[in-house]
Amino acid sequence: MTNLRADINRYVKVGSHVSVVSKMKMFLLHEPLWYLIIYRAGSYVRDHMRIPVIKQVLYIILFILHKCVSIVMGIQIPLGTKIGKGVYLPHYGTIVVHQDSIIGEHCNIGQGVTIGIAGRGEKKGVPHIGNKVYMAPGAKIIGKIVIGNNVMIGANAVVTKDVPDNAVVAGVPARIISYKGWE
Repeated sequence: MTNLRADINRYVKVGSHVSVVSKMKMFLLHEPLWYLIIYRAGSYVRDHMRIPVIKQVLYIILFILHKCVSIVMGIQIPLGTKIGKGVYLPHYGTIVVHQDSIIGEHCNIGQGVTIGIAGRGEKKGVPHIGNKVYMAPGAKIIGKIVIGNNVMIGANAVVTKDVPDNAVVAGVPARIISYKGWE
């Protein structure tokens, strides 16, 4: 549950310039945060709950709730996907993450982002995304690739090759345009 706490802290930090009442309103009304709460709870029950009967009942409830919220919000992140703490979804809508992908800590995933499988044979696989990666709206990150730490991926970029630490990539196909990172 430390992952969920870090996720909530990211939302509060982003909204730190607003009053306490506005923070509560943001917490109650920011739909992507609610999606993350359900996702984290379902993943926790799936992977860590040890009492079989309680695990089955809670998992069924959270699985159905997760599916309903996924359909309404257009976010498809399967329960149990490895996502580090402090993830931030600024908006909802057509976010698709393959269940075998690995996403590091403190990443931003914009609307329209796809993190998926590609390739054949030995090249078939899913991305491994490092820490502090900003994925702008519409970015497509596909295949057996590694995205380094402190990386910024531009809007609508199609990333099919490894990206080193501190790189900024943009375009179709994505190319490195600087090494200023996400700071």
